[in-house]
Amino acid sequence: MPAPHLSLPPTDRVLSPLTGWTRAHWEALADRQLEALVPYATPGFAQYRLPGRNSWSGVVSDGLEGYARSFLLASFRIAGAGGEVDPRLVERYARGLTTGTDRASGEAWPELTDCSQQMVEAASIAIGLHETRPWIWDRLDTRVQERVVDWFSGFVGKKTWDNNWRLFQVVSEQFLASVGAPHSQADIDGGLDRIEDWYRGDGWYSDGDGRNFDYYIGWAMHLYPLLWARMAGDADGGRATVYRERLALFLTAYPHFFGGDGAPVHQGRSLTYRFAAAAPVWLGALADCTPLAPGLTRRLASGTARHFVERGVPDERGLLPLGWYGTFLPATQAYSGPASPYWASKGFLGLLIPADHPVWTEREVPLPVERSDQYTALPRPGWLLHGTRDDGIVRLVNHGSDHNPLEGPAQDDPHYAKFGYSTATAPETAPRAWERAVDGHVALLDADGTASRRLRIHPLSCEGRVASSRHDARLPGREETFPVETTSALHGPWEIRVHRVQAPAELSVREGGHAVADESRPHAEQGPGWALVRTESGLTSAVVALHGWDEDAGIAREVAANAFGPHSATPYLSCAARPGADSVHVTLVALSRDTVRPQALRESVVCAVHDDGGVGVRFPDGTELRL
Repeated sequence: MPAPHLSLPPTDRVLSPLTGWTRAHWEALADRQLEALVPYATPGFAQYRLPGRNSWSGVVSDGLEGYARSFLLASFRIAGAGGEVDPRLVERYARGLTTGTDRASGEAWPELTDCSQQMVEAASIAIGLHETRPWIWDRLDTRVQERVVDWFSGFVGKKTWDNNWRLFQVVSEQFLASVGAPHSQADIDGGLDRIEDWYRGDGWYSDGDGRNFDYYIGWAMHLYPLLWARMAGDADGGRATVYRERLALFLTAYPHFFGGDGAPVHQGRSLTYRFAAAAPVWLGALADCTPLAPGLTRRLASGTARHFVERGVPDERGLLPLGWYGTFLPATQAYSGPASPYWASKGFLGLLIPADHPVWTEREVPLPVERSDQYTALPRPGWLLHGTRDDGIVRLVNHGSDHNPLEGPAQDDPHYAKFGYSTATAPETAPRAWERAVDGHVALLDADGTASRRLRIHPLSCEGRVASSRHDARLPGREETFPVETTSALHGPWEIRVHRVQAPAELSVREGGHAVADESRPHAEQGPGWALVRTESGLTSAVVALHGWDEDAGIAREVAANAFGPHSATPYLSCAARPGADSVHVTLVALSRDTVRPQALRESVVCAVHDDGGVGVRFPDGTELRL
């Protein structure tokens, strides 16, 4: 598949038989993005005011974001080339420092105040200054250095949000320490001590209190401590050794999140950062702690970058739009402005690794899903991953991440509340579709069709090919919640879901499969106890009733609701007449690029609900499950 908006070097199918990409491709991608920003710079290059929806922080903050996040990319490009880049690139960012810290320039950066967006951006500038010190910081006029220090000093003693933001303070004040400027060692130590409270084991952190698991674990919770260690050097107090050990554990399973086409599983917030999903694998090589073969590191990172490039990212202007492929605002957050996607710069961390390092010189090796079918249980976040070699799809079954605090009111979010995510699908995120809550969800429905929400998730088990959880189902406008216990079991491309519902009999139940989306309207079929939707490319989502559902199945269609395309559809099952307050519902959920025959599955997969509440399932190949 060609890159529609980017001129790239020739592919190298000897060194990189799976992607064709080399270091030169990464440099070309970085250069195109950096050059495309120039028309949007303010006169003194202190801000980049990009087109698109502004964030809730305002235009000046968004302009700083444009400078800071692109400076991160520029710093990796400059340092990785030993300063041998177009001198105009160095000059632009050095000039931006001069102008942004000059209160009289008309382009001055906002001061650092408690919990301000500037804190996020300061961390990128701090990292960039550290990595490019010989080419930028050391060559700045002393007065400019003093102004930069003065701006960063606004961090000292300030309050941040109690999550990954603590690390922005850590790296920013460590930069102050590295240039001999006043700083608070208590701030640095306090931030690093705080993340110990969020370490869950096996390489997994939660991003703050609660069960907040997503890509922030890789591109924030692991990234900043090890970049801090690069600044601190021998003064790290032994912390770097611990951080390297944890990253090594995290990376052991990380390749299982990526499909054969390079796509990362579409789950969690800030997905518009795209390439940043590759940051932790590069970091493992940079910090010399990765368990991954060099060829696997590059195959994963290059495959992810190529996946987006071939689908039009960056766009025809050379910019990164707010969305997944093209612009799609319903999948973004209110804190994201037009320059927010440039946290994708973290995905270019590999440019800091010397060109003669094995990650650049050894032959690519396949991803796990390219070698065989994969089943991966991750008890810490409460996830099952299963990838199928035939179609290259990786699916994530969610029994643990809800992005809620440990106590207090709970909310739901389409990027966390679904049972199923994948590398080939996205949740329906437009307001109307989210209100309907069909895809990836088991809903209690009241008489007018209002759907319950999946609030706080309570993990119960996660081992082998089986995981289970309980969640609090609440209908909007009601105070009471109803417990729904769910067990998922994997078999090939199929997931068996068993729901045990405790709710008034007058509430009906509905279960939706994966939503598929395309440029054109997906094809749909349905029959007694099953429904199926299929895109033109053959991506198929189906649900098959095995127990506790009515014969009538349905299709929910949406327009402009899905990050993967303007037309989307979801198959679903329903049970209008439940036998009592306690009911059991068993579903076969399928997502595949291979042919799916729901009627045959319904006839050949045998399900029995026993008197003791156990559920037995027997597949056509003779495999039996007891759930």
